[in-house]
Amino acid sequence: MHRIHCLALGLLLGVGFSAAVHAAQPLPPPPFGLSEVRTGPEADQRVAWWREARFGMFIHFGLYSVAGHGEWARFSERIPQRDYARLAEHFTPDPKAPEAWVSVAREAGMKYMVLTARHHDGFALFDSRANAFNSMRTAAHQDIVREFVDAARGGGMRVGLYYSPLDWRFPGYFFPDLYLESAEAMRDQYHREIEQLASDYGKLDLVWFDGGGEQWLGFGGLEFDWASWKSRDRNKPYSGAFSWQDDLVAGRLRQLQPRILINDRTSAPADWRTREGADRLGEFDNGQPWELCVTLAGAWGYQPGAQPRSLRELVLLLTNTAVRDGNLLLNVGPAPDGQIPADQVARLQELGRWLQSHGKAIYGTRGGPFLPTAQMGSTRVGKTIYLHLTPGAEETAPPGSIVVPDFPGGPKLRRARVLGAAADLPMRRAQDGGVRVELRGTTLGDPTVIVELTYEGSVMGLPIASLDERVRSISSPCCNSFRRFSFSPRALRF
Repeated sequence: MHRIHCLALGLLLGVGFSAAVHAAQPLPPPPFGLSEVRTGPEADQRVAWWREARFGMFIHFGLYSVAGHGEWARFSERIPQRDYARLAEHFTPDPKAPEAWVSVAREAGMKYMVLTARHHDGFALFDSRANAFNSMRTAAHQDIVREFVDAARGGGMRVGLYYSPLDWRFPGYFFPDLYLESAEAMRDQYHREIEQLASDYGKLDLVWFDGGGEQWLGFGGLEFDWASWKSRDRNKPYSGAFSWQDDLVAGRLRQLQPRILINDRTSAPADWRTREGADRLGEFDNGQPWELCVTLAGAWGYQPGAQPRSLRELVLLLTNTAVRDGNLLLNVGPAPDGQIPADQVARLQELGRWLQSHGKAIYGTRGGPFLPTAQMGSTRVGKTIYLHLTPGAEETAPPGSIVVPDFPGGPKLRRARVLGAAADLPMRRAQDGGVRVELRGTTLGDPTVIVELTYEGSVMGLPIASLDERVRSISSPCCNSFRRFSFSPRALRF
């Protein structure tokens, strides 16, 4: 059955143009346990390359890869340290594996990479001078961070390291006041290892912290009320004697690496906000840089047989992140030998091929000027706005036409076409204002349809527009039926 739809992007008259979320405006307080994010012109300049990159690879790799139960195996399965340490006897990855990671990342269209230099289990992937539990002093006899940094830099990738200040081997993490000496020893390890990573491995572009900050102590803290143990209320700040002294670490990092970027999972001011998991995609925010991190398959650490997300899911995740003005950091968990599972490599290559033909609507763009809805979103760069139409899984065709609103006092729309197509799309003035762009004959061969709108002048200064979205059917010779063009959240595994 043939159906024709019209998607009208009508502005709410009088209040249609809401103020853009500028860095100079007051921002809400950060989520509990996260630090403030720097904003303003200088901060924007620091993160400019990162925002332009839009897409990166996260790599969780360590002793937990041998266990194959995810990166939290030691804690969740209550494995004693002496037993967990024996996994190092079987951790002898291929020294060339980081070169393969870089090759896969490039094929996938990623622009930066982040490796777990040390996770919560305390096992360092470098020759730590503060911690003998590391890959150089065990069976591998490898400085995997060195191999990674050299491979990534040689492959033209921006280089990032993940680091967790917390360490499950220290009881002071769980009870920092009761075991203050232990907590201070853990802090000393943290300071010394960050100093080493920032000093010995050349230029680092970013450090991705996890598990630090006073409010993360003991996973929210443990309290005893003389009747039972309970978690400290998540809205109740830690008030004990211990401090990570994150400001000292951040200051030293910036001294050693003046252009380095730091995320918000310490107690020191950060350069970008972290959103973890597809269900934390959240709302549009162009006031503070932010990044969504998700796994490609299963847990963050290696799980044999974990099925990768579909190409459709990945495209929608990347699209829905970009139109909200964020970055996507997509995680892989290599096997113990360092190899990324073949089915995951194949899926990343598929995504890379999609980006080869659609990447100009992602890379180097900013979200807006239209706030995203369930049916569409937008990115922009220079004189171009890209409309990303995101249909549900059951849809077979995009709407028959879209009405693009005028920007009062702004540049005029001069051309419209489907991204990658040679021919322009028919345009005419709409009866209620704006320009009607005809999409008849367009098919959904891809997870999204991207309409490239070219204006006579720059669109970067346009205010963020709240959209009053209406879907109307247009009668056709065969029928008057109507089916809503919608986005299915199930596609993102929410």
